[in-house]
This record gives sequence, structure tokens and C-alpha cells, in this order.
Amino acid sequence: MTLQTLMIMLAATVLAVPLCKRLGLGAVLGYLAGGVLIGPWGLGLIRDAEAILHIGEFGVVMLLFLIGLELQPSRLWALRRPVFVLGGAQVLATGLALAGTAAWLGLAPGGAILVGFGLSLSSTAFVLQLLAEKGQLTTQHGRESFAILLFQDLAVIPLLALVPLLAPGGVDAPDGAGLRALIAAAVVGAVVLASRYLTPRLFQLIAAARSHEASTAATLLLVFATAFAIEAVGLSMSLGAFLAGVLFSDSEFRHELEANIEPFKGLLLGFFFIAVGMSANLGLLAGEPETVLGLTLALMAFKAAIVTGVARFAYGSAPRTARHVGVLLAQGGEFAFVLFGLGLEQGVIDAATRDLLVMAVTASMALTPLALVLFEAHAARLSRHADAHAPAPAPDDGHAAPPVVIAGYGRFGRNVARVLALKQIPFTVLERELDNIELGKRLGRRVYFGDVSRFDILRAAQLGQAKLLVLAIDNEEVSLSVAAMVRRHFPQVAVLSRSRNLRHSLRLLGQGVQTVNSDTYLASLQMAESVLTALGTGADEAGGVIDQIRQLDARMIARMQAVQHDEQALIALLRGADDEMATWLTQHGAHPSE
Repeated sequence: MTLQTLMIMLAATVLAVPLCKRLGLGAVLGYLAGGVLIGPWGLGLIRDAEAILHIGEFGVVMLLFLIGLELQPSRLWALRRPVFVLGGAQVLATGLALAGTAAWLGLAPGGAILVGFGLSLSSTAFVLQLLAEKGQLTTQHGRESFAILLFQDLAVIPLLALVPLLAPGGVDAPDGAGLRALIAAAVVGAVVLASRYLTPRLFQLIAAARSHEASTAATLLLVFATAFAIEAVGLSMSLGAFLAGVLFSDSEFRHELEANIEPFKGLLLGFFFIAVGMSANLGLLAGEPETVLGLTLALMAFKAAIVTGVARFAYGSAPRTARHVGVLLAQGGEFAFVLFGLGLEQGVIDAATRDLLVMAVTASMALTPLALVLFEAHAARLSRHADAHAPAPAPDDGHAAPPVVIAGYGRFGRNVARVLALKQIPFTVLERELDNIELGKRLGRRVYFGDVSRFDILRAAQLGQAKLLVLAIDNEEVSLSVAAMVRRHFPQVAVLSRSRNLRHSLRLLGQGVQTVNSDTYLASLQMAESVLTALGTGADEAGGVIDQIRQLDARMIARMQAVQHDEQALIALLRGADDEMATWLTQHGAHPSE
């Protein structure tokens, strides 16, 4: 890719994506529109769409890696029924129905099977991006759509192997198929072992070096090495990246990995959609608009109906969920381009059929965001007229973000985490010191490696969905910087912070922190209470004195914020506080009360 090509693609992204998002059509349609604009059938600024498509495929790889990170093995095991029952039923029912239709329209049996099962696949990248934009990945329809897409990715492997067998005359099963299967299993096993014993050691060394660039490079190396290793044995790169993500979903480096990958994923995935738009044969659309549009609309309607029926009656989904899944998966997928291209090489279909199918798949991708907007608008109208006493939705199976994020797992953070754990309140802990992370693991806590001063780490830890951030770090400047960043980017999140001294407390309060607790303040007051008791003061009287001091200090802190930069004014306020406390003791004598 030349610098000029890159500049053109970035310009198309900057112009088309914000416009489509402003119109409510989503970023994906903006990328497609930008690709059409700069492609061979638009302004003709870029003509090699195939090269861009190959680069963009790395965005799909990174997307699957990030999805894998969100699926811990226990959750993945919980998805076995929707993946194999719902996904398997969808591919089989849709593939057979479309194959039968293609045969009825005159295609040879081999071509009909290829077309039917090729069109049964939907676009993993497209659908997941739409769900991510709308924050619907963890909804019921989001999980069911993902389960179907995951099975479709698995189904690509036997479909690719099936294409040569569908060629005229057919071919025998390739020699050494059993050996290649054993090699594939060995490579997958090696990936699992490396993720368990080798890669964590590598990331521990990089974390100890505190090099963000090395950490990013190691993350990219992990994703690409796994993807290429899996592809080398005949499986898909996307499946390899997904496997790597799942294997690291329980790692303490999970949030670090996610934050490192996210910027690359978004841009490369955008390039993928731009390439899809560039590959659209608008000449075919101009020459045969009725055929292309008719085939596209028929494909989407046919596929949406079958997917809805399978989800509703074979799997038992709620009616609205089933319809939502049907609309989401109504388009063709990127793997159809690969299957139809291979089918052309093997003589299973001809060039005219391939071009028509590719154009229909591309058009179905472009129309899916519009169909989804219409569906959701219709569903919103129906919901406004629904019974106000409808039962509440089922809980989200534990996929909701923890309500508390703790920054730091030193002595301060450990005590906060311990109380939350005893109360069974979910929380996420971010820590940079490897010794503290290891201690947390031994205590059974979920402590992740991450630099809380980085916005992308906080976003990866789902701070935007949390209620509280506890700043338990001892670096004054870092805590102030994080507090300011949270107030700017996550204003709905309450911040409670540890402080080192009075001036630090005042600065934190100035950044919008709601509650500040000094390292030594409460401990020193407890010691003062013990001193009074040891000198003969009654326990109730000593406790009353300390409580009154705490109330007075809380009022004084509020007054000090206005004069925190004036040393003399601060000293005057502190002296005034002592005078006020002395007056209170005189008035209440030996029996203070509140």
C-alpha cells in the first residue's frame, strides 16, 4: 500500500463515516460508501481492491481476538448449546433451502450446493461491528447472533474442503487428510501450551521493563503468530485469533492486551469495509439493476425468514429476539467472496454467476444497517404500546460490568477489595506491580495488569459501565491526573480516592473526587482515642471527642478548598478549627455529646 493510497482511504473515512453516523446509519455503512466513492466504479482513485481487502482482513482477525478475550472458557462452555444447536440448525436449514432454490433456478447440483451454503454465511465482522456500535453484544439477540456467527466460522473449514469435490466430475479425497488433521490438532495443542506457560512469562518480563511500545508489539506478535500458525494447517486466521483471545481471557494481562489491540482493530476493520465497497461491481448494477436488487432483496428476506424461524422454533428464542437475529444475519458474508472465488477456479460456477453473487452479497451488507434502523424503529413503536406490566427481562447471565473498579492493589486497595469480596460485590482491580498481582492471585482476587493513567486501559476495564472508581494508588500526580481524566471522559462515575496529605486531599476534591481518605488520618485519630482512654478518659467521652473532631475537620476541608493556594489563610483556618474545638470541649465539659 502506497502513502497516496493510505491518504485517500483515510480521507474517505474522515468524510463518509461521520456523515453516515450523523444520519443514524452507522460507521459500517460509512466505510462501504467511502469505498464505493474511491473505488474503480466511483472516482477511480484506487483500483486494487483485492490488496486492500487482504490488509483489512487483519482487522477481522483483531476483532475476533478481542471477542475471544471477552469469553472466558467457562462462558464459552456455557455457549455450547447456542453455538452448535442454533448455529448448526441455521447453517443447515439456510444452506439446504438456498441450495434447493438455486437448483430450481437452473444451477447444476454442485453449483447449487456451493451457492446455497456460501450464502448461508453472514458477515462476522459486519454484524459484530454493528452490535458493538450499539452496545448490544451482551444482549440476548447479540449473544445468539454471535453463537451463530461462531458456528459459521467453524463451518467455513469443511466448506472450503468441499469445493473441489463439487467440481464437474468430482475429485477423490486428498491424500494425507488424516495426517494433516493430526498436524492441525498438534498446532492447536502447541498454541494452548504456549498460552499457558510461555506467553505469560514473556508479558511479565515486558511489564517489568515498563515499555508500552514493547507491550504493544508483543500483543500484535501474539495475535498474528497464532493466526498464521492456525492458518498454516488449513484453518482460518479468524478462528486462530479467536482461540488466542479465549486462552488469554483469564489472564491478568487481559485489559492490557485489549487496550493495545483496540486502535489497530478499528482502523484495519474500517479498511476491510472500504475494500468491500471498492469491490462492488456498479457496472453490473447499472446494467442489470432489476436482477441485482431483486436477488439482494430476495436473499435478505429469504434468509431473515429462515434465521427467525430457526431461532424461534428450533431454539426457543423469544419472538422479538428471533426477529432481531434474523434482521442482523440477513446479509451475505465475507467468506462468500472466498468460496465463490474458489468455486470459479474449480469450475463449479461461472464468472457471470460469481460476479452477480458477489454484487448481491455486497449490496446486502450495504442494506443491512438500513434494515436494522427500520426494524428497531418499528420495534420501538410496538414497545410503546406494549403492556406496562410486562415481566422484567432475565438477568444478563453475569455479563454486566462490575460496579466497582479499584486502581491499585497495595495495602490500601487490598483492604477495599477484601471488604467488597466479603460482601460479594463484583469488582475489577488494575495494578502495575507484578508482585501485587501475584499476591492477588494467591488470595483468589481477579487482579489485572494495567496502567490506570491510560484512558484505553480504563475503557477496556469497562469503567464507563461502573458506578465507582476507587483510586488506591499512592502517587499524588498520577491520582490527580486519573481523577481529571475520569471527570472528563466518564463524568457519570463517582471517584473515591486515597490521599497522602491535606494538600493532596484539597487538590483531589478540586478534580471532582467525591470522597477522600488520607492514609494516616483515621489511624491517627484512632490512636489519639486510645491515648485518651489510656490516660483515664472514659471510652464514651473519648469516642465523642474523636467524632466531633471528624465532623469539624469535614467542615473545615470544605472551607479550605477556596483558599488552598494561600498558605497563610490555610494556617488561619487550621488555628480557627483548634479554637472552635476548644470552645466545644469547654461547653460540653467532661460529658461531650453530639
